[in-house]
Amino acid sequence: MKIARFTAGGSDPQYGIVDDEDLVVLAGDPMFQGFETTGERVPLAEARLLAPVIPRSKVVCIGMNYAEHKDELAPGTGDRPVIFLKPNTSVVGPGDTIQIPPVEGRIVHEGELAIVIGAVAKRVRAEDADQVIFGYTIANDVSARDEMFKDGQWARAKGYDTFCPVGPVIETEIDPRGVEIQTYVDGEPRRHGNTRDMIHGIPEIIEYVSDVWTLLPGDLILTGTPAGLGGFVDGQTVDIDIAGIGRLSNPARNRM
Repeated sequence: MKIARFTAGGSDPQYGIVDDEDLVVLAGDPMFQGFETTGERVPLAEARLLAPVIPRSKVVCIGMNYAEHKDELAPGTGDRPVIFLKPNTSVVGPGDTIQIPPVEGRIVHEGELAIVIGAVAKRVRAEDADQVIFGYTIANDVSARDEMFKDGQWARAKGYDTFCPVGPVIETEIDPRGVEIQTYVDGEPRRHGNTRDMIHGIPEIIEYVSDVWTLLPGDLILTGTPAGLGGFVDGQTVDIDIAGIGRLSNPARNRM
């Protein structure tokens, strides 16, 4: 089931189930109010899709979770998951602009499968991880790569406003093992990988992260990016495809 958050005709944000070319409008946020429908249908062509979730608490990211990418970035580092946070103010939706800040060096895309947490979760065992997952979406962990290395930590370089595009929908029924992730810049292939190549699988990630932080409904966990060429500049568009979810597309502009 694909869940979208959208506006249509100037309405406040609503939620809907994607049904072919329509959205079946839901009575409220399905994470908290279930899947009761209003009886209304909105054509997808008339809707503006928004970020399908705005985390009330946090965006958790897993760094260097694909072996080839880890070897590119930090060869010889330890085997434990690298975890860090992005603020919820970094989240934008499909079609929204990635605002490139006036910093030196590369701005890179990192197309990733994102876990949407659906329940309060603390010290969840790996075998129970599915019980706290609402679904999955696509995220772009945008990073000011050279600023990361200058700072010696990642909070600023990955935390700018608009540096976490998310969408276009939440898929509640996908099997996340073995899905393709492909990233393009202006149609040119840049990154390609498969979730079966993740160093740390989703159950292990949830167990590890929930031991550190209490996860709340709506929190996102970005599971890492495959290797590839990551740079983009003003005027280009970044597209990320994940089989079974769809395409997340965002243009980039220099921040004024």
